[in-house]
Amino acid sequence: MAQKETIIVIGAGVIGLSTALHLQQFLSPSQQILLVARDWPNTTSVNYASPWAGAHYRPVPGSSPQAIREEKQARRTYEHFRHEASVPGSGVAWVEGVEHLENPPAEYLDERALGNYTHLDGFRKLEASELPEGVKWGVRYNTFTINSPVYCAYMLRRFVIKGGMVKEYTLANVQEAFYLAENVRTVVNCSGVGFGDSKSFIIRGQTCLVRNPCSVTLTRQNSDGTWSFCIPRPLEGGTIIGGTKQVNNWDPNPSLETRETLLRNASKWFPFSAESGGKFDVIRDIVGRRPAREGGMRIEVEKLGEGRTVVHGYGAAGRGYEISWGVAEDLVKLIRAEGLVLEKASL
Repeated sequence: MAQKETIIVIGAGVIGLSTALHLQQFLSPSQQILLVARDWPNTTSVNYASPWAGAHYRPVPGSSPQAIREEKQARRTYEHFRHEASVPGSGVAWVEGVEHLENPPAEYLDERALGNYTHLDGFRKLEASELPEGVKWGVRYNTFTINSPVYCAYMLRRFVIKGGMVKEYTLANVQEAFYLAENVRTVVNCSGVGFGDSKSFIIRGQTCLVRNPCSVTLTRQNSDGTWSFCIPRPLEGGTIIGGTKQVNNWDPNPSLETRETLLRNASKWFPFSAESGGKFDVIRDIVGRRPAREGGMRIEVEKLGEGRTVVHGYGAAGRGYEISWGVAEDLVKLIRAEGLVLEKASL
């Protein structure tokens, strides 16, 4: 009996898990997927960003090639989350989304920017009379929040049940992946920061997980250009209060001063239940490194010779969840276009 061809997917973050799960439906019976990762949904590491994420879905207006590509990926992800929210235990849930901007950037004031929001159910721009003091621009819509560690574990479970294999391993080079199984000719690189990519960098984020419940996800831009947000995690997972974005800051330690700022802002701006009394029951301070890349994600095919191909998909920065399924679809489309799957679906 001929040995199966193994496709390697590197990385068990939200991009790697989504890609591996989506790719499974296009395999022929003679192919299988091995998911290789250093970190998994049951582990915690400052370098493994996915379980730390808030996470929620909100548009980001912009006209750059990166922004346009991400908008298309985000819209498809929104439709995917619509399905996932109906699955018990997925960790995805519908919630009201609100945005309040004190000093809106130019891209938000351009009426065309509202096109980034019109696909959202229940979307409307808020009237001046509905805005809190100091806020100049606001919208509301129906969106999703994600209990990120639950969602990652849910995807991993589905992948394994559908026949996927897993291996805990720390890769030093993408080419090393070709030696982790027999008959490997395709590697999908969803490693976050890539391997020695000079365009990759990290963005340090600090948030705070509290037990206090909140009924909406609210994003507020402050007059100085900083942003604050609250994101309730489904399945009684608490509420994430954030946050910071510090480029190339490698400090792994949470700052107590930052926590106090986050909670002070939250008590002023976010609709926590009255019994909170402006006080927060902190579960933990969270520090994570978002894997970013100049110009946005690297999504492309690289031929290494000797019949070996790497399909790259890394560098999502802070939008991993929001664009995850759209990215997975784009990567699988590349894989299929290269003839790397045999197109006989085994669902």
